[in-house]
Amino acid sequence: MPLAHAQTAITRDDVIAKLDHFETAAEIDVPALRQQVLERSRSRSKNEPPPSKRPPIAPDLNNLPAFNADIQFDVDTPIVLPNSYQTVGRIADALTHASLLPYTFLIVGHIESTGRRENNVILSQRRADAIRDILVNTFKIAPKRLQSVGLGEEQLLDPTRINAPVNNQVQIMLVAKVADEPA
Repeated sequence: MPLAHAQTAITRDDVIAKLDHFETAAEIDVPALRQQVLERSRSRSKNEPPPSKRPPIAPDLNNLPAFNADIQFDVDTPIVLPNSYQTVGRIADALTHASLLPYTFLIVGHIESTGRRENNVILSQRRADAIRDILVNTFKIAPKRLQSVGLGEEQLLDPTRINAPVNNQVQIMLVAKVADEPA
């Protein structure tokens, strides 16, 4: 898919404004959610609703402060395209801002509803992991502050338009305060 649209430049302050709204810690078992997404993507029942009619697999995520990032990847890979590194850098700048330092975040990968469901889950997980790896390895964000999960097409950002570009976005969600280190 050629890049037909220019990426809108985001600022660190855009990210902070969306994420700096902590209310209560979310209890999210990320490994269990990953397993649940993979199992549901493998479901082949005749009663399985189409992507536009599936209930969200993790509805609680919709209640978290979130920033949706339009990060471009190479086709069918978790390779972030060079024009998106600035966006990832601005996210890193926001995560190191004093108002967001005490929190942990969930990086959520989404993907539009083309191809096989199971492959979409795997690719969205690999893309969420890629963003986490860049934030940790390139921008030195503490790994304990970041988790990642790929939802594939199991929780579309715009279920009414299953192949819309918005469904390829990556979300950064504020989850909880960083656990205090034992003394």
